[in-house]
Amino acid sequence: VKIPCVTTKGESTVELVRKLSADGIKVNVTTIFTPAQVDEMVEAVDAETPSIISLFAGRIADTGVDPIPFMTESVKKAAVKPNCEVLWASTRELINTYQAEACGCQIITVPNSILAKRKNIGRDPYEVSLDTVRGFAKDIAALGFHILP
Repeated sequence: VKIPCVTTKGESTVELVRKLSADGIKVNVTTIFTPAQVDEMVEAVDAETPSIISLFAGRIADTGVDPIPFMTESVKKAAVKPNCEVLWASTRELINTYQAEACGCQIITVPNSILAKRKNIGRDPYEVSLDTVRGFAKDIAALGFHILP
């Protein structure tokens, strides 16, 4: 069962998470953005019941804050409950897949548009530069303009 960590009124759903998890229902606690929310929900999930806590790393990064320290610390906190997995949510860039792995996240949600960028892994940066310039030239030509060779 997917449950946001707070209601639209800002009230914690910790008691619902605690009850469902204690009843053996696997929960995915979502919309987690703060260390306090991690602490509360890791404490709430039952040690014997599989659970997921979904931390919105991409949306945290969108605020100008590096999510890596938060994600790394959250994985350590969740480790006290061996059946609790940490999910990296709101992936924005391909590098986030590597960052999630380095932080120890067990799950990462990745849109197809990001997965499609895997074709560039290991490419020579000069070749990427050349392809980019060629793409610019094609776009300019399509507009009826031209650039010098």
